[in-house]
Amino acid sequence: MEEKYYATGKRKTSVARVWLQQGDGHISVNKKALSDYFARDSHMCIAKEPLTITNVIKRYDVFATVKGGGHSGQAGALMQAITKALVHSDPSLRLTLKRAGLLTRDSRIKERKKYGQKGARKRFQFSKR
Repeated sequence: MEEKYYATGKRKTSVARVWLQQGDGHISVNKKALSDYFARDSHMCIAKEPLTITNVIKRYDVFATVKGGGHSGQAGALMQAITKALVHSDPSLRLTLKRAGLLTRDSRIKERKKYGQKGARKRFQFSKR
């Protein structure tokens, strides 16, 4: 029986859930092909980066569901989820992925708006008179 490996990844407000199984390299995101889901090549490269670094792109099929945020956040979340699933499938890949910086969660999120101000940092115009 084929083993399936599951992992989740997050970036900004996006959450990606990934199932990894033995296959021929097909990647589907929200029941669409990767090239149909992401319009930009840069987003596709970001999502496939863990598979290309470890040279297993033709060995695994990836099924993913992504929610929240925009395309950049979703691509980053997908990258982290694929990385975590690869580590579950083969722990010897951990060092390679860690050195590439793919296991670290990108924790940059939008700062909340503060009361009495126009935004998170911007203030209303000050009038002396």
